[in-house]
Amino acid sequence: MRWISTAFVAAMSLGLFAAQHPAQAAQQKYKIFLSMSYIGNDWQAEAANMVKAMAASKDYRDKVDLKVQVAGPNATRQIQQINAMVQQGAQAIVVYPISPTALNEVVRNACARHVVIIAYDAEITEPCAYNVHIDQLEAGRVPAEWLVKKLDGKGNIVVITGVPGTSVDTQRTAAAKAVFAKYPGIHIISEGVGMWSQAVARTVLTKILTTHPWNEISGFWVQVGCYTIASMEKEAGIPDNQLKPCAGEGSNGHRIQMLAIGAPGVEGAHATYRPMGEPSISYASPPYSGALALKLAVDVLEGQQVPKFTKLPLPIVTNETVKLCKEGTWQEMEQGCNVFQPAIISNPGWFASIYSAETPETGLQAALNGKPEQ
Repeated sequence: MRWISTAFVAAMSLGLFAAQHPAQAAQQKYKIFLSMSYIGNDWQAEAANMVKAMAASKDYRDKVDLKVQVAGPNATRQIQQINAMVQQGAQAIVVYPISPTALNEVVRNACARHVVIIAYDAEITEPCAYNVHIDQLEAGRVPAEWLVKKLDGKGNIVVITGVPGTSVDTQRTAAAKAVFAKYPGIHIISEGVGMWSQAVARTVLTKILTTHPWNEISGFWVQVGCYTIASMEKEAGIPDNQLKPCAGEGSNGHRIQMLAIGAPGVEGAHATYRPMGEPSISYASPPYSGALALKLAVDVLEGQQVPKFTKLPLPIVTNETVKLCKEGTWQEMEQGCNVFQPAIISNPGWFASIYSAETPETGLQAALNGKPEQ
């Protein structure tokens, strides 16, 4: 009984100490919010999965209390939600901003309350914010230059853009059009807003084809939609060896179509989700950018020095460099494979540029279902 009484007193004393000194009694988790502006496409869902996987990984699950909110493509609603996050005690907010400037005031106010704001993929221009993304101007310019070269500087092209108002769409489109403007033989005969969605791209192209049939179109510059375009060409009876060049997104379906006709080792391919030798250049904002942003937010909270802008490499894949991942393991991706088996990735709109040596916590399962590698 004496031993029990002593243990009881010790436990009561420890409980009292924890109540009076919670930071010393146990490490507190950082309260971090993910603010998503848009979920109407595969990329956003995949990026969110990778953020969640990072928060659940062994090195961060005891550090991070992650909460997720979706504003939709509405800057006013995103501003309201960020204000509410700050009021709820957010220590950091990882955000996909719907506008590069509309959030500046709310971000400035959050920074004044010592909240870390870090944007991924799209950018925030407020100086106190951190940004993690590729060079979006390069992402527009490089595919445009490829397309011009493929067409020998002349031809009618169709342009399909992304989500209006975002820095991503604005910068990519402006850079591409600046390239096209240098070539008098290149004509943009139609343009549509694709919202970074394969389904929307199909709707847009269906409308375009009512006034500009296939034989009037020489090639495509799209932010998302090359997979859909090749699929529609096949539905129209166009042979594999006559598919039109498409400069576009890094979806898995697109990259499978880029593989040489009859490429060996592809499992689970069907209909248009198969090797076609589609003449293409594939680029992408890597979906791991949000996961990296979360890591950097924790670094800042822990007192480490983090640059205001972290530039990510632009993943570029051509017909010459597309390489099939047989199993989708981390080791394969580290060795340079860049497209996954249809048997593994059933959704052709899923984005394949998920590898980064800086985010070993996230891999294939992270992108697919939010489960960390470690």
